[in-house]
Formats: sequence, structure tokens, C-alpha cells
Amino acid sequence: MYTLDWALIWRSLPDLAQGALTTLVLTTTSIGLGLVLGTVVGLMRLSRMPVAGAFAGGYVWFFRGTPLLVQIMLIYYALPHLGLSLDRWQAGVTALSLNSAAYIAEIVRAGVQSIDAGQTEAAWALGLTRFQTVRFVILPQAFRRIVPPLGNEFILLLKDSSLVSVIALEELLRRGQLIVTRTFKPIEIYAIVALFYLIQTTLISWLVAYTERQLRIQARPQTPRAGRAGVAAPPGELV
Repeated sequence: MYTLDWALIWRSLPDLAQGALTTLVLTTTSIGLGLVLGTVVGLMRLSRMPVAGAFAGGYVWFFRGTPLLVQIMLIYYALPHLGLSLDRWQAGVTALSLNSAAYIAEIVRAGVQSIDAGQTEAAWALGLTRFQTVRFVILPQAFRRIVPPLGNEFILLLKDSSLVSVIALEELLRRGQLIVTRTFKPIEIYAIVALFYLIQTTLISWLVAYTERQLRIQARPQTPRAGRAGVAAPPGELV
């Protein structure tokens, strides 16, 4: 019967915790950059300019149609032959950001298209420009609707970040692999690695659920407060 090496688990926890922190920072940085780029690409997909729409469509087609692992290899190993060398961290963030942006672009596009056209017409009637309409009317409403899929993308990207271990970036999985190489104890180490991933994805799920609740509360119409006799107070009257 196999006996777990609890001493090894205890000794490995600080190193794996550091790897988990690296994974979280890597993922957060990539999802932030991917959100900015993905929003731009998503809006370009809706643009009336054929060139912008074609570029955005090609971008999404390529990064959604090829494996993330291949994209990492291209960025880290192929770009130096074209005169652009990136270190492991830069290559990892670049690959994850570009890949995430392609998926976020489709999320943003669907969110914007879900907003009633009357919102745009009303904004134009008030004298807002096209940019102001998108910035102050469309995107805030769309954001409430795309929070759940954005949360899913965050979780998927955190798990996919383990692929950067192929370029020896010492995130959570890579640190686990190095410990297993030294100790030949894969059961203990990979079980703790899986536990760290599970904790992180669970925390992200809770954060997304909390954000959804807060956005629903903010979106609720405010009802007038009742006066002393249970009747709505007139405007300007203290109750």
C-alpha cells in the first residue's frame, strides 16, 4: 500500500505556493491586456469599415483556430528568427493575452449586439457622438451581460497558463515538475498542484458570482420611499 510522504508535501508547499502566485499574476496580467485588446477587436468586428472588420475577423479566426501551445512556441521560439526576442515571462504574457483577446472579442461583440438598437437611437437623439454612445451607453450595459462569460474565460485562461511550462516559465505546474524530477514523488506533488489550481478557480468563481450580484443590485430600479403614513413622499419632502 502506498504511503504519502507528508514531510515532502510540507517542504514543497512554500515553493508550490510561490508558483501559484506566479500563475495568478501571469493570468491576471494576461486577462487584463486581453480585455483591452479584445474589446477593441470586438468593436472592430462591428465596424462598418471593411478593412477593420476583415482584420478583426482574421485575428479571431487565427487565434481561436490554432492551439495555444503552438502560439506559445511560435512567439518564444520563432520570433527570435525574425529579430524579436522575448524572455519567458514576456512570451508567456504575450501568448496568453493574444489568445484570450480573440475569445473576449467574441464575448464583447455578442454583448454589444444584445443591446437594443433603441438605446443607440436615444443616445443620438440626445446629441451624443458615436464614440460617446459606445463609451457611455452601450459598453456599460453590455458589461453587465458579459461578466459571466468573462469569468469563465478567466478560469479557462488560468488553467491554460500551465502550458507556458513548455518554455520553462516557473509557474505552478513547472515548479511541480521540477520537484518531481528531484524527488520522484509525482502523487504527492501533482495532487498539491491540482489542489492549488482548484482553490484559485474556486475563488475566481466566487468573485464573479459576487460581481454579478452587485451589478444586479445596481441595475434594479429605485422605488420611492414611503412617507410616515405609508404613502410615497412628495418630491423634496423629508421622510
